[in-house]
Amino acid sequence: MYDVIIVGAGPAGLSAALMLGRCRRNVLVCDAGRPRNAASLAMHGYLSRDGIAPLEFLRIARKQLEQYASVAVKEIEVTAAECRGDSGFRVTLADGSELDARKLLIATGVVDKLPEIDGFRELYGRSVFHCPYCDGWEVRDRPLAIYGRGARGRGLSLELIGWSRDLVLCTDGRSEIGHEDLARLQRNGISVRTDPVLRLEGDETFVRIVFARGEPLARRALFFTTGQTQQSPLAELLGCEINEKGTVRTGKYEATHLPGLYVAGDASRAVQWVVVAAAEGAEAAFAINTDLLKEDLL
Repeated sequence: MYDVIIVGAGPAGLSAALMLGRCRRNVLVCDAGRPRNAASLAMHGYLSRDGIAPLEFLRIARKQLEQYASVAVKEIEVTAAECRGDSGFRVTLADGSELDARKLLIATGVVDKLPEIDGFRELYGRSVFHCPYCDGWEVRDRPLAIYGRGARGRGLSLELIGWSRDLVLCTDGRSEIGHEDLARLQRNGISVRTDPVLRLEGDETFVRIVFARGEPLARRALFFTTGQTQQSPLAELLGCEINEKGTVRTGKYEATHLPGLYVAGDASRAVQWVVVAAAEGAEAAFAINTDLLKEDLL
């Protein structure tokens, strides 16, 4: 019986493991090896680590866990989990084995829905991005494109004004944006192009959008907003509520509706930055250790 099983070895999971290790808790971290930002060349906005390669950041974090003998990291996917009431939680691993823990922390993050457009996946993390807070500075004051429709496309376009005034929203068909919002985009100098997108071309220095009709559009970068899904089905299997953004509704200290179950990181929040995920992992660790202390006191 572990004190805590953590599913996911990203910033949230590793931060929680670090704090729980320092609390002398018996912790197992299980990871399937599919980080959301694996395609990114650099990670930004993390104090003292701005610009570091994401995989290097994770390597350092894991290395620093080695001094805590009560923390183990296992490279294996957790395929199922069940709440066993006062007995805690049981998880099933990809090899069929089962493990028990008093508390369970899900920190598996989300997966971005990439459009099925030739070249999109190849340029993701190079000149195609989903977060202006993460990658907007590097392309500031340059010509940018936005890929999206409806409220998502409109919102991201207006948000990017903070980084550039040369913006074109590409909706890949009908914009699904009302007349008033289209007028607002126009007032702010944002063009809208509804031509179907055939493919993307480019490298880490530019992206060219090729349409089914009309001239291609060359931009320094493209930012997209097409939604996301949970990386793992565990939260839903355990009955957690998924909100309209595709993340888990959590309460104070990343707690869920089930006592002893916590969800931290990108899987549970709207502000999906590495620094925020790490902070949420630490908060969850605090709450978990507090719960365990209360249970252990005579």
